[in-house]
Amino acid sequence: MRIRATVAAVSGALALSALAVPAAQADDGRSWTPSGLFAPRQAAPERMAARSVTATDDLKITKVVVNGGKPVVVGTKSPQKYSVAITATDDSGIADAGTALWIGDDIESEDSFGFFQNEDAAKCKAVNATTSTCTLSVTFDPAFMINSDATSWHVAAAVLSNDGQIVDNTKFGKTKVQRFSKLTANAGPEPVKKGKTLTVTGKLTRAHWDTGTYKGYTQQPVKLQFRKKGSSTYTTVKTIKSSSTGTLKTTVKASADGYWRFSFAGTSTTPAVSAAGDYVDVK
Repeated sequence: MRIRATVAAVSGALALSALAVPAAQADDGRSWTPSGLFAPRQAAPERMAARSVTATDDLKITKVVVNGGKPVVVGTKSPQKYSVAITATDDSGIADAGTALWIGDDIESEDSFGFFQNEDAAKCKAVNATTSTCTLSVTFDPAFMINSDATSWHVAAAVLSNDGQIVDNTKFGKTKVQRFSKLTANAGPEPVKKGKTLTVTGKLTRAHWDTGTYKGYTQQPVKLQFRKKGSSTYTTVKTIKSSSTGTLKTTVKASADGYWRFSFAGTSTTPAVSAAGDYVDVK
């Protein structure tokens, strides 16, 4: 187990005032209290009592896009910041928005875990008199993540209209969170005589959040590809599997000058990655 921050929510609406999020304590002894807020903070005092509205009212969240629609990918060291764009509409216009990305069954459960928006207030850009797209960012810190977090996360969104209404949805959509991957390739000997055997080695690794390191991604299909000198296109020569430690090794016959690389198509938990091409001079 590890520390999970309780992702709290106000029943019926996301809070517009500072949201206190208690730290959770797990068996490993770590604890963490997010500093972010789950909803707008800059609202005027008279808006603090704004009511929660239903989907039948004028205020509606129409779309939420995380990272431009691409998966969130996190390594082992540096926190990664990703955008969240919330589009909403109301007769009075849109004043602000809030968000959190979280994992778990119930956002109010102590077993849930998530990351809050970085900003005190969203940057909202009007599409027209009634509709705006509000942009925020959420930072994923690998120091608080474990390998099982590589899955689909819930996207929570809250919106404040200019006339003081609030609408929220703690499960508006989902976004995929993945473990950053690395891939290497080395071909030799260099140079090599035409027709002789060329050995290509490498390793496929991915972020291991439990330990904060990179470890081999085992038994995965990886393509060996070749790009002839003067060409801009790689062609697949064969497909091999990574070993029990993530290593790769195969042989081919040298036929022409060019670049050799390994390419991995990715999985649901790990993004696609291609190694830099290694140039081999064929004599």
